[in-house]
Amino acid sequence: MLAAERRNAILNLVHEQGVVYVGDLSRRYETSSSTIRRDLATLSAAGDLQRTYGGAVALEANPQLMHKVNDTARRIGQAAASLILPGETVFIGPGLLCRVTAQHLCGRADLTIITNSLDVAWTLYRDSTAQLILTGGSVVRPRGAMVGQVVQQAMDRMRADRLVIEVAGVSPLGGLTVDQIPQADVLRSLLEPVGQVTILVAEERLGRAGTAWLGPVTDADVIITGRDASAAIAWDLSESGVKVTLV
Repeated sequence: MLAAERRNAILNLVHEQGVVYVGDLSRRYETSSSTIRRDLATLSAAGDLQRTYGGAVALEANPQLMHKVNDTARRIGQAAASLILPGETVFIGPGLLCRVTAQHLCGRADLTIITNSLDVAWTLYRDSTAQLILTGGSVVRPRGAMVGQVVQQAMDRMRADRLVIEVAGVSPLGGLTVDQIPQADVLRSLLEPVGQVTILVAEERLGRAGTAWLGPVTDADVIITGRDASAAIAWDLSESGVKVTLV
């Protein structure tokens, strides 16, 4: 399929569904995630759609859709922040839901927060007095995630009480997945040493899979998602011994 044909097909899909995701498009059109991101950037520059974290939305769907996305993100972030105890050292990964979680922690001076996300770091640097540690690493655009051996080496010298990460998909069989392999390599190395693992996932991604595998759902202690997520899938996940919180 030529690039122009693929972009036209993506645009038609956006108009049909209102929202699309990089991982889904990559599998659908059998091409790399970076190619899909370039397609979305081209379509956005042409004024045909609006980029969002991990995908894009139709322009005509923006007011209602973005309000719903933002409201759900706020509830998920608030729920995740409420689990963090005074004095804890917390690793927070990249992503919209993680950034919103960080916003809810801005009044907490009693925390040490480690992050490989430029967005999370900037949010906390600007509005919080909590101790802030950046892992360093190579920055992946446009998400602002720091990846590579520098991150893994930094985390070998630190320990977190809690890991808060956003994933691209959670399913009973497919496990925990993200959309970028370099980010998966970093997060996978963090799953075992931490005390508690809190997984954040958009409600429409429950039951779906991203490009790169992190681990089985049993690596999570808590999965937090929106209240419109599939109740059947949430039940299946809870049967695995994982606490599932719908907010």
